[in-house]
Amino acid sequence: MTDEIGQVRVVRVEDEMRTSYLDYAMSVIVARALPDVRDGLKPVHRRILYTMGEMGLSATSSYRKCAAIVGEVMGKYHPHGDMALYDALVRLAQDFSMRYPLVDGQGNFGSIDGDSAAAMRYTEARLTGIAAEMLADIDKNTVDFVDNYDGTQKEPTVLPARLPNLLVNGSSGIAVGMATNIPPHHLGEVCDAARALIKDPELTSDDLCKYVTGPDFPTGGTIFRYETRRNPITGESETVDAIREMYAHGRGRVVVRAQVAFEETRHGRMAIIVTELPYMVNKAALLEKMAELVGAKKLEGIADLRDESDRDGMRIYVEIKRDADPHRVLNNLFKHTAMQVAFNLNMLALVDGQPQTLPLKAVLQHYIDYRRQVVRRRTEFDLEKARARAHILEGLKIALDNLDEVIRTIRESADVEAARNNLIARFGLTEIQAQAILDMRLARLAALERKKIEDEYLEIIQVIAELEEILANPARILAVITDELGAIKAKYAGARRTRIADDSSREMTDEDLIADEDVVVTISRRGYIKRQPVATYRRQARGGKGIIGHVTREEDAVEHLLVANTHDWALFFTNRGRVFSAKVHTIVDASRQAKGIAIINLPGVQVEPGEVPMATITLSDFNAGKFLVMATRNGIVKKSPLEQFEKVRSSGIIAITIAPDDELAWVDVATGKDDVIVATAQGKIARFPEKEVRPMGRPAAGVIGIRLASPTDRVVGMSVVQPTADLLVLTETGYGKRVPLTEFRPMHRGSQGVRLISLEGRKTGDVAAVQQVTEQDEELLLISAGGQVVRTETNTINRYSSGARGVIVMRLNAGDRVVGIAAFRAGLAQRGGMSDNGPEGTEPAPKGGKPE
Repeated sequence: MTDEIGQVRVVRVEDEMRTSYLDYAMSVIVARALPDVRDGLKPVHRRILYTMGEMGLSATSSYRKCAAIVGEVMGKYHPHGDMALYDALVRLAQDFSMRYPLVDGQGNFGSIDGDSAAAMRYTEARLTGIAAEMLADIDKNTVDFVDNYDGTQKEPTVLPARLPNLLVNGSSGIAVGMATNIPPHHLGEVCDAARALIKDPELTSDDLCKYVTGPDFPTGGTIFRYETRRNPITGESETVDAIREMYAHGRGRVVVRAQVAFEETRHGRMAIIVTELPYMVNKAALLEKMAELVGAKKLEGIADLRDESDRDGMRIYVEIKRDADPHRVLNNLFKHTAMQVAFNLNMLALVDGQPQTLPLKAVLQHYIDYRRQVVRRRTEFDLEKARARAHILEGLKIALDNLDEVIRTIRESADVEAARNNLIARFGLTEIQAQAILDMRLARLAALERKKIEDEYLEIIQVIAELEEILANPARILAVITDELGAIKAKYAGARRTRIADDSSREMTDEDLIADEDVVVTISRRGYIKRQPVATYRRQARGGKGIIGHVTREEDAVEHLLVANTHDWALFFTNRGRVFSAKVHTIVDASRQAKGIAIINLPGVQVEPGEVPMATITLSDFNAGKFLVMATRNGIVKKSPLEQFEKVRSSGIIAITIAPDDELAWVDVATGKDDVIVATAQGKIARFPEKEVRPMGRPAAGVIGIRLASPTDRVVGMSVVQPTADLLVLTETGYGKRVPLTEFRPMHRGSQGVRLISLEGRKTGDVAAVQQVTEQDEELLLISAGGQVVRTETNTINRYSSGARGVIVMRLNAGDRVVGIAAFRAGLAQRGGMSDNGPEGTEPAPKGGKPE
C-alpha cells in the first residue's frame, strides 16, 4: 500500500480487514442503527425532526410535501438514499408503529396490512405537538452542535427531549454484532417512574415496576405478566414475573396476544371477533396464514373468515361451525398463528457513544442526568439574556431620570459616535447602554411608556433572582424537571392501550384462553343454559323492573340463576338424582336476547330423556372435609363428602336415590358443623343442625328434613346457614323481605317448621325462592319466568319479622312470576367491570321502604 505522500507501506491483509471492519462496525453502531439513551433517537430521526423544526413545520402550521422535507434533510444533514430517509419519516407518522407519533402525516402513510406509503411527492407532513417537546429550547444553547457532513451547516448531537422518548416510543435496530429492540411504553407511567426516581434515587428497577407496569403497544393486545419456566438446575417448573425480570436485566421476553371477543351471529352460530393484534403483526399476512391453515385442515371448526375492518377500527371476523367448540378454535388460532407472539426485549442504547444494555432504572437515570444538564444550560442561557436586558433597562432608567440633560448632550454632539461617547463619559454608561438610549424612540418618553420600562425592570430583576436560585440549588433543577414531566403527562399521556394479564400458565390449554371474570349463568325450565358478564345488568333500587336477561320460548321459563367465575366447576344435579360436571367457561357466552344452548350439548353432560337439571352449584375446588347437602321437593335431605364428586363421568354419576314421586331440587356445600334451613312454598321454614344428617354414600336415599303439612306444599329452598346472615324471601308476585336467621331457632330434623312469611293468597302468591344474604356490600339478581332480571343491592330490601308480608321488590309484567334469586359480592363483580350504568329504558324503583 502507499500512504498519503506516496511512500510504500507494508500492511498485512488480516490487520487491514480487522481495522476496516471495526471502523465500519462502529460507524453503523454509533451513526446509524442504535438510539441515544438521552433522546431515544437514531441520527436519521433526529435530523428529520430538527429539519422540520427549522422549516417551521409545527403542529399548527400548514403541511409541506414530504419530498421537500426529504430533500432538505438529505441536502443539509443526511447524505444517504432518499427512499431510506422517506421510510424513516413514514414510520414516525404511523400510529400503529409509534405509540406517540412525532410526525403528523397527511395522505397515505401505509397500513397495518403491510401496504407501503404513497410516493413522497403525494404525501405531506408536519410535526406533532409532542414532537415540539422533543425540540423545545434547542435554541437556548441546551445541546451541542457539530458540523454537518460537508461543514456548511451545524446540526445537534442530541435533542433536548422533554419526554423520555427511548421508553415512550421504543426503538429497534440491527447493528454489527448487536441489536436493540425496545418496546413503546405509556407516557404517563414513564413520567411517574422518572418523577419517583427523582424523589428517591435509591429505588430499584423492581420498585419502578410499580409505575411502569409493562410495555404499552400502539396496537393494544394483552401482555401476560407471569411465565412458567423450567429451572435449568433443579429441572422443576417455576413461575416468574417476566415483566419484572425483563426490566431488571434489560433483556427478556413477554407473550402478547390479540384481543378477541365472542359474538353470536344471526344464524345462531358463534363468531370470534379480533379487534386488536400484537405489535408489528401484519393483518393481511395473518388472514392469509389463517386461510392457509384452514385449507390444510390444521385449523378446524372455521366456517367463514373475513376482514371487516374500517375507519372505526379493526375487526377480523372468524365464524365458527355449529358443531365446533369456539374456545378450542380460538386456542388453535393462538397456537398456530401470529395472534399470539413473543416480544423479545433488548434495551441496548448508546451511552456516551458506547452501546450498553440497560435495566429500567439505568435508562431513567441517564435521562434524568441528561435533563439536569439541559435545564442548567437553559437556565444559564435565560439568565444571561435576562442580565443583558436588565443592563439595558438600567441605562434607559438613567436616561429617563436625566432626560433633559441627555437630550442636550445628544443635541450638542456632532455625530452619533460623539453622542455615544459623550453619554458614556457624562453618565457613566456602558457602550451597550448608550447605544440603547440613542436607539430609543421618542414615543418611549411618554409617561405610560416610562412606567412600562420601570415595571419591566422590576419584573426582570425577579426573574434573575429566580434563575440564580435554580442554578445555586440542584434540588430546584430536579423540581423543574419533575414539574415538566407532570405537565407533559397531563397533556399527552391518554389512556393505556395494552392490558396486563396475571396469568402464570404459558402451556396452551383451552383454559389458558379464558378470562378470569364473574358471570351470570341462567338455566331455563327446558334446560337451555348460557352465561353473561355480571355487568350486563345494571344496579337498581328496590322495585325496579330490570331488563330482559333471558329470552324464553313458548312453554319454557327461566328456572335457575347463579353468579360464578369462568374458571369454576359447575355441577349439574338432575331431577333423577344424577350429577354431571363442566367448566363454567364451556357454557356459551350469549347475548341477553339469546336463549343459550341445551345443557345436554355441554361437554361432559349426557342426560337421558325426561331427565332435567334441577340444581346447579359452582366450585373452585373439591376440598376434602366438606360435604354436599341435598334436598328434594318432598323434604328429603342427604349429606355426602364433597370429594366423591371430583371425578364425574360424561354419562354422570348417582348423587342420591330419588323416590318415584319426588325429585332432587337443591344442593349446597357444608362444613359438617353448620345448620341447615329448608323453606316451603306455603311459608314454612325448618332449621336443624347439619350433624343430625349423617354422611352417606352417593347411592343412599337420605332422611326426612322437613315434614310437609299439606299434600300441595313443596320445598322451594334449602341452604346451609351462614353466621349473622339474613334470609331473603321472595314471593311469586314480587313481594319480599329480609328476615334475620336468628329469629328461627334450631329444631330437630323432621319437624313441620315455623312461619317464614305471611302469605295473602293471589296478592302474594306462594313463596318462590329464598336466598341467604350476609353483608351490605352483597348484591342480588332477581329473575322471573319471563326472563326479566333485576340487579339490586341487598340493603335496599328492608328487614321484617317472620310474620310480615314484606314490600314490592320486583315489579312484574302481567302473567309473569318470580322464579329465582342469586347473590354475589359487589367487589367481585366490580373486578369484572361492573358499572351502575345500564341499558336505557329501565324503570326507576319507587321511593320509600314501607310495606305496600
